[in-house]
Amino acid sequence: MMKSIRTKLLMSYLLVLLVGVLVTLVSVSFTARVAYDRHLMPGGARMSQEMMGTPQRAGQIQFASFRAGVFEALGYAALAASVVAVVVSIFLSRRIVSPLHAMTQATRRIAAGHYDERITVQGEDELSQLAGSFNQMAGQLEQTEAMRRRLIGDVAHELRTPLTTIKGSMEGLMDGVLQPDTETFTEILQESERLGRLVDDLQELSRVESGAYTLDKQPVTAAALAATAVKRLQRQFEQKRITLTSSLPADLPLLLADEDRILQVLTNLLNNALQYTPAAGTVTVLAQKNAEFVQFSVQDTGAGITPENLDLIFSRFYRVDPSRSRHAGGGSGIGLTIAKHLVEAHGGRIWVESPGLGQGSTFHFTIPQSH
Repeated sequence: MMKSIRTKLLMSYLLVLLVGVLVTLVSVSFTARVAYDRHLMPGGARMSQEMMGTPQRAGQIQFASFRAGVFEALGYAALAASVVAVVVSIFLSRRIVSPLHAMTQATRRIAAGHYDERITVQGEDELSQLAGSFNQMAGQLEQTEAMRRRLIGDVAHELRTPLTTIKGSMEGLMDGVLQPDTETFTEILQESERLGRLVDDLQELSRVESGAYTLDKQPVTAAALAATAVKRLQRQFEQKRITLTSSLPADLPLLLADEDRILQVLTNLLNNALQYTPAAGTVTVLAQKNAEFVQFSVQDTGAGITPENLDLIFSRFYRVDPSRSRHAGGGSGIGLTIAKHLVEAHGGRIWVESPGLGQGSTFHFTIPQSH
């Protein structure tokens, strides 16, 4: 099997040349006799009249007739060879260039919004590899478009819920159904704050996904980061009667990181643990050296995650339990996505492990050491 387009082009040239030679030989074999009879047969009228001259003159005439016969035979042969060579060249060129035409048509369909367009890949040459890369690009575009549509739907749903609550409360106040007391106003305030947090999260997600931010990387200590994150959320954990602790070795190396951004990652992970860990549960912040990185871990005794959800947990607006509303403690569904982008921007990675539902989960992420 020819795997290179260069080989295919070379073989097509040789094939056209070979066909031309064969057609020339066949054509000469058929036209030589006719040319001979017309120009060299002694019985021909022209030859009979012209051979009556001197021997020298007869020789010249015989040579001229021979040359004319040869040129006539070669002329017919060349014409036939040219016609066949053109036909074979057109056929071969169409075979070779047809994938490019297919890609051109597919590109136009994708530009028109048909992201499900694909090209049939045949062979292993450069054009086939290009077609494979094109299909991969088309698949990514289709996935991106699906994510865009899903994001629009999710954002609309998330914004509609608090707006509907606020609208209902205000209509109830206007109609006299609800009393203008502290409880009603507190509910409206909580929904408006929830709406504000969602907008802030969406803005932050837009920045981290587009890379529209800078990292101020400085040597920082892992213990200080963990202590600050724990201190920020300690009161919220106490209110829910969840034990929040940290356990970090004293000899951890310095990190090369943006302190504020890594605190944001730890805060998002701790908030996630707070939302999914029941009362009397435990959340622990751990850290250890891992090759050229420092690995942080946030371990909880909460709801746990099924194996099929482990790869989806960092997707936007994803919830392990779809029936659990944001109002019931499900969060905005964006915090883990933001954490993933921030960790990867530092050159680290983030992942989650869980034995299963009801058995808790552990979120890990790595940050490079400072050299």
